[in-house]
Amino acid sequence: MSFEVIPAIDIRGGRCVRLTYGDYDQETVYDDDPAAMAREWETQGAPRLHVVDLDGAREGRPVNRGEVAAICEAVAIPVEVSGGLRTIEDVEAAAGLGAGRIQLGSTAVRNPDLVNAAVARFPGMIVVAIDTRAGEALTEGWREGSGTDGLTLAKEMVKRGAPRIMVTDIGRDGALEGPNVALAAEFATALTVPVVASGGVTTADDLRALAETGCEGAIVGKALYERRFTLAEALEAVAAC
Repeated sequence: MSFEVIPAIDIRGGRCVRLTYGDYDQETVYDDDPAAMAREWETQGAPRLHVVDLDGAREGRPVNRGEVAAICEAVAIPVEVSGGLRTIEDVEAAAGLGAGRIQLGSTAVRNPDLVNAAVARFPGMIVVAIDTRAGEALTEGWREGSGTDGLTLAKEMVKRGAPRIMVTDIGRDGALEGPNVALAAEFATALTVPVVASGGVTTADDLRALAETGCEGAIVGKALYERRFTLAEALEAVAAC
């Protein structure tokens, strides 16, 4: 499988936004219609989309379910859904909206048994998100520390059956300062399942560097919205990796 460049659609208040360093007070609005944005990324060649309900992540329950459903209906490519999924019913509801992948983040720390249940109920569809700052896994929309090392948590999730891990360096996310390539490489080397990197991608060269770590793909947000490079340029850059 070729390295995937996956556009992110972060939803807050029904709009397509991006945060800087995961800070809800540092928000930039890019589009009032997330479904239209999804169609645009599909038209440009995106292999899949990464959709985050930011309000849901903060409140601990799905909030922008209507917008997520509209995105899943609007495109034919797979959609990964995340944000505020804390119960097996939340996971089932996300699948019912048409999600191709379902991401669990905070609950992997607070209620790890849910990972077992979700993996059993939806084999191959679950992604566990490990959101780190200085090595520590954070929860509740990146606002609370867990006291747990991110890689240690990732290994535990793999033991519980997680078929895929996404790792984010929160200190790089939305900052356009370059990704934490070393962190991505550490996870890709240490884990026996595919790893997707997230946070800080700024140039097409960043994507090449991440592809060389052995990661399966990378989430790209602000760099695309700020037109640092086009999706076509990104796909071309990693085509040979």
